[in-house]
Order: sequence, then C-alpha cells, then structure tokens
Amino acid sequence: MIRNTFSILNGIGEKLERKLWSARILTWDDFIGSSDINCISPHKKVVFDESLSSARNALDHTDAGYFACTIKRREHWRLFDIFKEESACLDIETNGLMPGSGGVVTVIGIYDGFEYKCFVRHENLTAENIMEEISRYKYLITFYGAGFDIPYLLRSMPHLKFDIPHFDTCFGTRRLGFRGGLKRLELELGIARDKTVKNMNGYDAVKLWENAQRGSSDSLELLKLYNKEDTVNLFTIAEIVYQRLRLQTGIDDYL
Repeated sequence: MIRNTFSILNGIGEKLERKLWSARILTWDDFIGSSDINCISPHKKVVFDESLSSARNALDHTDAGYFACTIKRREHWRLFDIFKEESACLDIETNGLMPGSGGVVTVIGIYDGFEYKCFVRHENLTAENIMEEISRYKYLITFYGAGFDIPYLLRSMPHLKFDIPHFDTCFGTRRLGFRGGLKRLELELGIARDKTVKNMNGYDAVKLWENAQRGSSDSLELLKLYNKEDTVNLFTIAEIVYQRLRLQTGIDDYL
C-alpha cells in the first residue's frame, strides 16, 4: 500500500491521490517516471520526485525511522504490510493513577506475532529492558497507544524512545466507523479471548495488581493473562483494520 501512497507528500490529500490513480499513476515509480502530470505543477513535480526518491530509497533499505519522521501519523497504517514481520504489539497496565500523582506502570506486554513477552513491576520491568526490547522492532501497534500507553510510558520512563512508525488501531477503527473500546471492538470483529478474562476491564486490572501486592500470586497470573489477551489480539485487529482501510482508499479499483 505504501508504494501506492501519494498523501505522504505535502499538499496531496486522498482526493488528489485518487485522481493520480485514475490517471494510471499508481506507484512512486509511475510518478517519478512521468514527465508531465496534469494536476501537478512542474515545480512541485521536481520537489515531489525528490521526496518520493528518498522514500523509495528508505523503503528499499527498510529504514523505518525515516517514515516515522516524514509521514503523518494518521497514515502510518499504510506501512503495515511492509513492516508487519518486524512489528511489536504493545499494551500496558497501570495502578489506575497518573504519573506525578502516584501512578506507575504495573505490566507491559509486547507481542511480535509469535511470542508474547511480559514485563512486570518489581520483577523485570525497567526502562533498560523495555528499550532493549523495543529496539528489536521497526513498527509499533497499539490500541489508543498514542493517547494513553505511549504518553504514560514517556512520563514514567523519560529515557524511553519510540522513533518507529506507530499504527494506532483505535484511530484506524474510528475512520472505519467503529466506536467503543478494545473489548467491544473484539466482539464486533469476532475475535475471541480466554474465557477466564473475557469480561474483565481496566478497573479489574487495577484491583488485580492491588491483590498481587498483598501477596496473591493468582491475581498476578490473572493480570498477566489479561494483558496477554489485550496485547496478542492487537495483531489480528491490525490485520483486519489494515485491509479495511486499504479497501476504503479505493486503490484496488485501479490496480
């Protein structure tokens, strides 16, 4: 999808992007190889050619950081098919308070499509461990991570860096007309979760952590399972949302 994308260029929106597709300018190579494009001035054509050449070079070298800096966040979903094999789904749990007011991260889950890793406060949850793990990936997948998880982590662990493209599936589902939180979305998409934590929510996660701090190992294991379901299901959600957003662009009508 990303090689069909022209909305990464300043001044080109989805309407003009479709106009280019309808003129059989379907890829970056098509654009660069065209000597004249009716809807693009010669001056802008030169500038856009340079931008697309840089993007093409970055993509050929799988330089994810380039796209994190140059593509608008709302378009990061278009990179999913390129970077999904090197992506990390991330979800956090907290004690229910905000950083600066006694809030702490209690659990961080990271899933790469094959293996789930759990980082727990007072055990292995440190800024160093999280940074080391995140550095393995080129693409981040969350649900409302741009609004909660990432800001919370950056306030709790200021030395963390998230300099890779970020597919926030929450905003993707909003563009598709879905409403509500992660659990409701899973139901609407037909994604099942372990029946043990099927009806749990964020408040339950806070109470489980409190019980774990009182010595309940069962509560801690249940909290980890809850986080695992949240994190692992993100990959399936991202797959579905990506395909539906792609369909929404209309690109397949021109291919």
